[in-house]
Amino acid sequence: MKKMKFLLSAALALTGFVAVAQDLSGEAYAMWGETVEERQENILKNSFLKESLQNRDYNAAAGFFNELVAKVPSAAESIYQRGEQIYINKFSRAKTRAEQVQAFDSMMVVYDLRLQYFGQTPESKAKILDRRARQYAKFNKKDREGLREAFQEAIAADVEGSNPDLYETIVHYFKGLCEDYENDEVYPDVVIAEYDRLSPLFDGYTPSGDADFRSQFETLFGTSGVASCENLETLFAKKLAGNPDDLDVLNQAVALMSRANCTSDFFFEVTERQYKQAPSANTAIYLAQAFQDKGDFAKATDYLREALKVETDERSRENLLVQLGMVELAQSHVSAARDVANELREINAENGYSYFILAQCYAAAGCQEAFWAAYDTMKQAEERFDDADLKDKARSLAVAYAGRWPQANDEKFFMEGITAGSTYTITCGAASGVRTTVRFR
Repeated sequence: MKKMKFLLSAALALTGFVAVAQDLSGEAYAMWGETVEERQENILKNSFLKESLQNRDYNAAAGFFNELVAKVPSAAESIYQRGEQIYINKFSRAKTRAEQVQAFDSMMVVYDLRLQYFGQTPESKAKILDRRARQYAKFNKKDREGLREAFQEAIAADVEGSNPDLYETIVHYFKGLCEDYENDEVYPDVVIAEYDRLSPLFDGYTPSGDADFRSQFETLFGTSGVASCENLETLFAKKLAGNPDDLDVLNQAVALMSRANCTSDFFFEVTERQYKQAPSANTAIYLAQAFQDKGDFAKATDYLREALKVETDERSRENLLVQLGMVELAQSHVSAARDVANELREINAENGYSYFILAQCYAAAGCQEAFWAAYDTMKQAEERFDDADLKDKARSLAVAYAGRWPQANDEKFFMEGITAGSTYTITCGAASGVRTTVRFR
């Protein structure tokens, strides 16, 4: 019955075309053949192709498709769209692996021909290759190398053609690449190199709807295990062996290893080499913090002072001075810490850290009367801190300093006639010159 319906449709279509044969002589039909008869025949076969697909007669449809491609390959893009549907359905209906392989190979030929005849513009090329890669992933995902190549071609075309599906395609590709790494199909340097190549494509990216493809891309890389410090160190040690000052490689190494929170000596060496070639306040700050966490306060101090040389923003300078003052204190560089605290107070007299650092400098003076100034200054720090933990710390130190005040019967002060409540100028250590009030325990 279906066969009779198809033949009847074909006969009616043929009658219609004969009736309008004279209209096929125009230039608009030139792509269908050189003569009116050829055009009529090929347009009719295109109609049969459509009809065969509707009737799910995929063998007949494949025959019409092959004839059209052989005779008029550039007649209409819809021929290839229908060709794709033919072989998708033939793949789904295949009873053997050999039939599936044949259907898939034919599907890829369809894309190649469509690309040849209808992929002249960057936009059309991107659309075809993107479609090809996705179908490759659906019907032949075991061919990992071929699949990677298909997606690489699609992404390159998507970038050139400004395909809106670019970011989704990148995620599809990178997900498969990370799976290949997990299954020992590719080495870690391949995944890292592709991450480094593709990541800049997300510059200016804005998520649409619920799909944040950048977040998915970053998550894939972060959870793949490929970006371990060990892998990164092995990779960049090889890359830098011949040219240890290659700035492009150094930049890549620093970016990826800092993201992985690496703390090896190799990482610090690489970052320092990068800083020497391209110094910046941000890198100096990063190095300072890294060396501080490592306990190398001397290097932390050097990089903090480097950052202060180039930093002009007052708020940023405040933060740098706080960090520098604390590092100088950690090294018992009392005079240097005092100078930093005074500079910090000049920038912002309400910054509690300036008093917090200064009080500790006074307390290190080595004489009992310095604890008067240390107490007063630490109380000023307590007043200015908003953070509860910092307030508690300052309060505890102030109490400790009060416990170091001289006693009322201290011989030094008794002999000099110094009494409680009188004004006193300290003459020792970092507190030298500070005027304070005499108090006893």
